[in-house]
Amino acid sequence: MSQDEKLQMVRTWFPPLAKGKPGAPDDLIPSAGEMVGIPRLGIPTLRESDASLGVANQVNQRPGDTATALPSSLATAASFNPQVAEEGGAMIGAEARAKRFNVLLAGGVNLTRDPWGGRDFEYLGEDPVLAGTLVGAQIRGVQSNHIVSTIKHFALNAQETGRMVYDARIGQAALHESDLLAFEIGIETGHPASVMCAYNKINGDHACENHELLTNVLRSDWRYKGWVMSDWGAVHSTAKAANAGLDQDSGAELDDGDWFRDKLRAALAAGTVPQARLDAMVRHILTGVIASGLYDDPSPSTVQPIDTDAHARVAQKAEEQGIVLLRNEGALLPAATTARRIVLIGGHADVGVLSGGGSSQVRSTGGVPVEIPLKSGPASSFARITWHNSSPLRAIRALAPQADVSYVDGSDPQAAARAAKGADLVLVFATQWRTEAEDVTSLSLPDHQDALIETVAAANPHTAVVLETGGPVLMPWLGKVPAVLAAWYPGQRGAEAIANVIFGKVNPSGRLPITFPASADQAPRPAPVGLAQVAEHDAASNAGSSGGTTALAIAVDYPEGADVGYRWYEKKALKPLFPFGFGLSYTQFRYAGLSVKAGRTISASFDVTNTGSRAGAVVPQLYVSLPTAKGQGTRSPARLAGFARIELAPGETRHVTLQAEPRILASWDTTRRQWSRAAGAYQVSVNRAADDPVLTDKATLPAITFRP
Repeated sequence: MSQDEKLQMVRTWFPPLAKGKPGAPDDLIPSAGEMVGIPRLGIPTLRESDASLGVANQVNQRPGDTATALPSSLATAASFNPQVAEEGGAMIGAEARAKRFNVLLAGGVNLTRDPWGGRDFEYLGEDPVLAGTLVGAQIRGVQSNHIVSTIKHFALNAQETGRMVYDARIGQAALHESDLLAFEIGIETGHPASVMCAYNKINGDHACENHELLTNVLRSDWRYKGWVMSDWGAVHSTAKAANAGLDQDSGAELDDGDWFRDKLRAALAAGTVPQARLDAMVRHILTGVIASGLYDDPSPSTVQPIDTDAHARVAQKAEEQGIVLLRNEGALLPAATTARRIVLIGGHADVGVLSGGGSSQVRSTGGVPVEIPLKSGPASSFARITWHNSSPLRAIRALAPQADVSYVDGSDPQAAARAAKGADLVLVFATQWRTEAEDVTSLSLPDHQDALIETVAAANPHTAVVLETGGPVLMPWLGKVPAVLAAWYPGQRGAEAIANVIFGKVNPSGRLPITFPASADQAPRPAPVGLAQVAEHDAASNAGSSGGTTALAIAVDYPEGADVGYRWYEKKALKPLFPFGFGLSYTQFRYAGLSVKAGRTISASFDVTNTGSRAGAVVPQLYVSLPTAKGQGTRSPARLAGFARIELAPGETRHVTLQAEPRILASWDTTRRQWSRAAGAYQVSVNRAADDPVLTDKATLPAITFRP
């Protein structure tokens, strides 16, 4: 390869800003990015699209181009089902390829450390085993289409406030045992062709120029062979970034300098970036392209047909398995299809279901019934509050054709209460919108929806709340409402999935992949760190979607370390509103006969029986507590070590064996850069949820060490 060809590969164009610039190709598709190929060598042009929920088309930059919209990644995580994740990945990968994209910026696996995170809906929850397992499955699905999938955002991109500048400060052992473990599992099981480094700093260095992360961890510890691409606008240097391990500057027009073009050429000439490093950068890109199958099976040159009906069924299945039944007092649900009068209230439930905002926004098949532009804020340039054309009103009417089913917008609580009075069933659709580039500033439902729910519930005791949210919300009305469903952002067939669960055509089986706090102050950080600083700076400088500039200095400390989510709650003896792993069913399950075996890891075998009258799915969860040093307490917080989703017919018993992920039983040795498992007695439990063990035992293990 010539030097020019090599340099051509380590920088990608950002189509919305690249058009007409010197050297920019004239066939750019409005999308995330493009690396111009080298036809004489068979190296394909890389056309990149967001993201994990479908082929994105933010703010309709490709007019008329719609795609299948999955529910939020939190819904996929709530399924606790790798098959759902893989099927979703295969579907969105197929659509990306059919639309001529061959790099899908999927694989979001940042752990939910804070309940208010703006992008929490794009990720897979708070536990590294759950998130890592599911992201690996999603990546396998995407790449089954012979296109590239990323895994992102490497690493500790846990908040949106000041995302370009904040310094995430955490110990190396804690980082390896939490956020990095999710990436490690995802890379091992999914083999993503590319890793995308994040905007933020980690322990002083930006993620995309962080030698510890990009070289010591990724290349040396994990022996990763693919390429590291930056997030868009995340590069701040030439020699430091290249020498740290960054292989490709993505969407360079968004950077604060064109670091990997003329400046890289100059650095190579000066010797501050060795020629061998440029060769390695190109080799890593080619390795990922070849390993994904893209090199041998290039994506089509023209748009291909898509089986939208089949793909819609994939989205609906993901939502049906991800809906979590949080409360069902008096067995209000499932509702009878013979109900005479049903009232739907709020949430634009007459026309659609809410979706999350930002780069992951899909303009779904069927159109957009509601779209609200943002007037200000960091997300205003690329996000709109958007509903998918999946109407709960239509779906409910389809399953209850004999009923009088009506809708009230909920803007007047008293009018809503009058409409609800005397109905056989009232469904309040409560929404909270989240988006990339902004964190929510309150866990309360916005726009006085709490008052609406209380007023309606007081008028009719047969009230159920359907939550369409991108994360946890507070529920001051919980004791007054008999039934609550967490439907997340439900995707383009969300209404049909919700209706099927409400009427019992689908038995709810979702489990919470994140903890719902009882109050905001239970979380390690009650509010986004640096919010006032960023707001003041952006107001003064009109920084827009940057979320602040490098002139700002924001430090975010993570004192919980590896004890993320439910482990924090146990460590601090806090009782959440709903724990990680929680979810109800329309049937009942019994556990019995636990047998624990110890070896290289822990194996737990037991029987689980469906004791009810309905078929249903159960999610047994294996937790392990590590032995603690003398004088440091009786036990460490329990860690999820394994799980399974099992479908059982009424009366059916299944013998289940779960094996503990070995790294969950160990600690990271920062000096030797290896895992170290202490000798001692490990407490083992099979749980319904993080705080609900049903079978317990102990296992005595010898001390061992092992490499990543």
